[in-house]
Parts: sequence; structure tokens; C-alpha cells
Amino acid sequence: MEIRPFKAYRYNNETVGDASTCIAPPYDVISHSEQKQLYEKNKYNIVRLIRGKKNKDDNNSKNQYTRAAEHLKSWIEEGILKQDSAETIYAYVQDYKIKNISFQRKGFIALVKIEDFGKNIKPHETTLDGPKIDRLNLLKATKAQLGLVFMLYHDEKQTADNAIEKAQKNQPLIDFADQQNVRHRLYAFSPGQDVKSVTNMMKDKSCIIADGHHRYETALEYYKETKDPAAKYQMAAFVNTFHKGLVILATHRLVKNLKYLRFHKLITYLREDFDVTKFEFDSENAKADAREKMLEKMKQEYENDKNAFGIYATDGSFYVAVLKNKNIMQSIASEKSPAWRALDVSVLHKAILENLLNIDEQRLSSGEYIEYVKDTLGAVKKSIAQVDAQKNQIAFLMNPPKIEQIEMVTSAGEKMPQKSTYFFPKVYSGFTINKI
Repeated sequence: MEIRPFKAYRYNNETVGDASTCIAPPYDVISHSEQKQLYEKNKYNIVRLIRGKKNKDDNNSKNQYTRAAEHLKSWIEEGILKQDSAETIYAYVQDYKIKNISFQRKGFIALVKIEDFGKNIKPHETTLDGPKIDRLNLLKATKAQLGLVFMLYHDEKQTADNAIEKAQKNQPLIDFADQQNVRHRLYAFSPGQDVKSVTNMMKDKSCIIADGHHRYETALEYYKETKDPAAKYQMAAFVNTFHKGLVILATHRLVKNLKYLRFHKLITYLREDFDVTKFEFDSENAKADAREKMLEKMKQEYENDKNAFGIYATDGSFYVAVLKNKNIMQSIASEKSPAWRALDVSVLHKAILENLLNIDEQRLSSGEYIEYVKDTLGAVKKSIAQVDAQKNQIAFLMNPPKIEQIEMVTSAGEKMPQKSTYFFPKVYSGFTINKI
């Protein structure tokens, strides 16, 4: 695949005060309350571009997209955003903790030549039409790439990782910590050799889109519509799958709104194809102990490459279900590859949600029966509390997929079930902007 350096537009500390107050999470994870906070944080915060507020009197000629274009134009004219003088590749380093274990994820930001999905660029999840229409409207109005597509590649020689380490010896262009205590730092590669070595290294690589599928498909659609040569390249962040700082977290499933659910019958049916271990409790202290035993059992099965789920409903017990009859996936998902059938989420969705609870793909995509909880700090306790409060009926607690599984599924030309992966931390918006 082809990547290239570029001259990014970046926030100018001399005019905005503190550029870190202008950075924001990706548009699709910004809640209404966070949108308000980011608006108040700095009048030049990029949220005004990527997720601008809607007004009651908006119409086709005046709306959040046209306002974003006006902001971008004026910010460039006023020197709020300033284009770098030389083309380069940018190092993007994130420091974070998960359960008090420290990680550092190193990536680089460059432009990638866009093309239809296939040998070089592979998606790993299905996209929705609504977000693509939204992003296309924004791109048409601003003619700028405001957010990053997050891509994964594999390089055991760690060519880019070594270049990033060299860049880290310089003063960062920006350095700040977000609300989740993730430290973000941006550096510029030294001109010349490092840029050349990374672009050469990527020539024979293929990439998996980890996050930003809608942004990539939008960029591709925009190029096909406009045939603008400058739109042939999309701004992206690249991370090496060989890099130890790459972490995937689980996304738990909470079942709701099932009128005729009988949990004890579900457990009975599960025992036909799963080994089910029960952890009972009769007090709050015993409940905490049973929960930890469940999580430890899930971890053990995960390390043994078994399909395992934690299960909780209000019957005084936690459960771990481990698939023992692998033939069931062959019988109910024969059209899928062995790699797809081996995913925990595939087993849960097909063998349990669809087969036993009648939540098929249509009902799953409706959002009426399943709530998703990303495995951030306290997610398991939150999921359990949701069931205890009768806001949900069952919590299915998940192990994360392994990077090898993602690579195998995408290599088979398939996409994973909805909400299969949660790459933590997110790549933020506002560090670099690519004006087409």
C-alpha cells in the first residue's frame, strides 16, 4: 500500500493559548453532555467541526456542516490553525493504564492512498448508512479530513516503532492527558531518512481498519464522486500489531425487553452444548468473591483458547459457560469461515442470542434487545448493577477477541459481528487536519 507524508494543519499555541484544550475524542463517542463541555473548554475546540450543535432553524443552506466549514475557513485565515511548512509523518504516542498495568501505544500519522476493500485494506466490522451520510455531508462542506482512520499493520522488524522512538527524543508538538487519564503526545519525524524508511516499509503491507470505518468509506465515496486527485489520500493513524502496546478490550452484552424470558430454562438449555460452572452467593461479600471467581474462570478459559462467557441474572449466582459442542457452530453458521465461527461473539450471537433467546440479526440491529457496555474501568460492576436494578435482564460478560483472530477473519474476507472489538484508547481528533 502507498502512504505519504503531508503538511498538516495544527492548532497554533500562540493564538489559541493551549492547543490541548482544542482536542476532542472521535465524533461518534462524544455524548451531548461532553459536546457541551468541549464547546465551553475552548471556543476553537474541534468539536465545533466534527460534531457541531444543531439549531432549530437549520436548513439545507445553514446547518452544522456549513457552520463547520465557516469555522475552518476563519480559523485558517486568523492563524488559529497553521499549516506545517514541510511534509512529514507524525508520531502519535499514548500512555495509559488498565487495572494498574501501564501500557504505551506507539503509532504514526500519514496519508494513505485509498482504494476499495480487498487485498491491501480490509474492514473488520459492518458500517451503517446514517453515520456515512453524516460524515459525507461534513466532508463535502469542509473539504477537509478532520478525524483519523485507525489502521493496523504487521511488521516484526518494527521499522516505524524505531523511528517513533527517535522522534520521542524531541520536544512534543502537543502533550496532554484526557478525562480517562490517557496521555497523548504528538511528534514530528525528522526530515529525510525516517520518513523514507517508513513509506518504503509500508509498500508491501496490508492494513486492517481498527476504527473509523465510516470515515474511510466516506473518503472513498467522496473521491469517486469528485475525482479530486487530492481526495485520493486519507489521513490515518497506523499501529503495528506486533507492538505490545496494542490492547483490545471486550464489549459486554446486556439483554433487555424479552417478555417471556425464563432464566433457569436458559441455563438448562445451555448445558446441552456448554459446560456450565455455577458460583453461588448469599451475601454482598460472597457476591464479590463469586464475581471474582467467575472472572478468573473466564480468564483461564480465554488463555486456553476456549469460547467462554460470564453470565449473571438475579438468581443468586454467577455462571461461566464454556462451549463443548463445537459442531453447533458448523450447523448454524455453515456459510461462515472456521475463523469466524471460533469467535466468542459469534458463538454468543448465533448459539445463544439467536438460537435460544430468538434475538436474530434483525432484532439485534434494532437496538431494542441488546445494550453494549465497553470494558472500561468498572464495566463489569456496572453491568451487574444494571441487572440488579432490573434495567436489564441478563448480563453476558465477554473476553476480548485476540488480534490473531481479527487477522484470520479479515483474511477470509469476512467481517466480525457488531461491537466485537474495543480498541483502547481511542485515537483523538484535532492533532492534525488534512485540507483537501
